[in-house]
Amino acid sequence: MEILRDTRTLLVIIAMPTVMILIFGFAISIELNNLDFVAVAEEHNDEVDDIVNSIANDPYFTFKGYVSEADVYETLRRGDAVVALNFDRNFDRMTMGVNPGGNAPLQVLFDASNPNTATQGVSYLGSILQNRLGSYTPDIHILYNPQLKSAYNFVPGIMGLVFILICAQMTAVSIVREKETGTMEVLLMSPARPQTIVFSKMVPYFALCALNLAAILLISRYVLGVPLAGSLWAIIGISLLYILLSLALGMLISTISKDQVTAIIIAGVGLLVPVLMLSGMIFPVENMPEWLQWCSTVVPARWYIDAMRRLMVQGVDFNTVANDTLILGVMTALLIFVALKKFNNRLS
Repeated sequence: MEILRDTRTLLVIIAMPTVMILIFGFAISIELNNLDFVAVAEEHNDEVDDIVNSIANDPYFTFKGYVSEADVYETLRRGDAVVALNFDRNFDRMTMGVNPGGNAPLQVLFDASNPNTATQGVSYLGSILQNRLGSYTPDIHILYNPQLKSAYNFVPGIMGLVFILICAQMTAVSIVREKETGTMEVLLMSPARPQTIVFSKMVPYFALCALNLAAILLISRYVLGVPLAGSLWAIIGISLLYILLSLALGMLISTISKDQVTAIIIAGVGLLVPVLMLSGMIFPVENMPEWLQWCSTVVPARWYIDAMRRLMVQGVDFNTVANDTLILGVMTALLIFVALKKFNNRLS
């Protein structure tokens, strides 16, 4: 009877296993799936169309159209495609045994910023092309991570996981502890406004997380060898925005938590699974069912990790990750607004 009256315990016991088995069952997918590719061909002929159509008809690849040779690298950097097929202008003659320049008839450019996808993709695409090209071997170029180092993929993901878990827990537990000990009531009797008190609790944690960010970037660059190819100021700026978002999320959690244990469970367990499974940290979002991809859009780590991978590994400019930054900014403003509103409602 006691358990039946405790709705939070019932939620953990009954709902949590169901949710986890659904998320793990659909999100965990190590198979190749939904790889976008483009083609570069100065001359559209039957041989080129035959190769492109054979790959496009494969369920693991999605054809995104033809692009010019001048735009192919920018297409890959923007993330509009993972693979680019660059056909030689004499492709039809070369496949018939005539090779004027002695070059490979087909060049494959593969974005390896995610080494797990690249390893499987290169192998699978290579086997498809080998069957179509016969004795000719495609010239495969691995971009952004030619050595296929896993650190290039996991460091941005770990950053997204660490900041949201640590920041949210610190803020949530700190404010709830003040309520439990009664010191929050004393603070609220001071001349300072409630919003000022709450933000002042966040400032020290923001400073500590900024130091953590500096340490992580130094370790990533000089110990793990992850390149900071993009603008360092963009990496720092977006990371600080993400830290602020995480602190605001912790503040919101503190308004719905009655004690420190509840705050730790919500900020820890409640955030761990979505970040691990739905952010693209481990498993590509593109491999998930469409409904789960929509669910992942509300996970802030998805947009932060995507921006960090592009900036740190691919070296894109800020404009390329402006959409990710805008989404993080809107989420931050919304979380702060809702958290302050709920905090004021609890005081009244």
